[in-house]
Amino acid sequence: MSDLGHVAWPPELIRTERLVLREPEARDRTTFIELLASPEVHTYLGGPRPRDELEREMPEVPERWPGSFVVELDGAMIGQILLRRAAGHRRPAAVGKADLGYLFLPQAWGQGYAAEACAAALDWFDGVLPGEPVVLTTQSANVGSMRLAAKLGFTEVERFQAWDAEQWLGLRPPAT
Repeated sequence: MSDLGHVAWPPELIRTERLVLREPEARDRTTFIELLASPEVHTYLGGPRPRDELEREMPEVPERWPGSFVVELDGAMIGQILLRRAAGHRRPAAVGKADLGYLFLPQAWGQGYAAEACAAALDWFDGVLPGEPVVLTTQSANVGSMRLAAKLGFTEVERFQAWDAEQWLGLRPPAT
């Protein structure tokens, strides 16, 4: 779960130049299943989940808690952003900090949507929890996520081995 304290949720719609960030709705269920079952999306995330399992287990309205945003382009979900406390994180540098995660449909890759949406979500986070740092973990082999982390202002804290691959942990200092 999220545990972002007593953050007012859901926030007003967050609008960027091309995107809308909003709370998940029932109409997003199919796209959530597509995201979680996609081999491409899960190349660096331990592999996809079986679609039939997701169809059985996914609630009608997916992931409704503070920090879970649907990213919408032209009225359709193209991805998800998660900002949540890094509870149970194995890395001491991440414990208790907010953790940024994101998933985007492959057809949305390479167009700057992830950078635009993550920057908007981080701006929202800075407004509701000022002075809080944010961490991000990705496989160092995931070149796209490494580029995005740098673009968003994350700097390397450490590299470590987990899930049979080198992982990268970055930290974004609190906004001033």
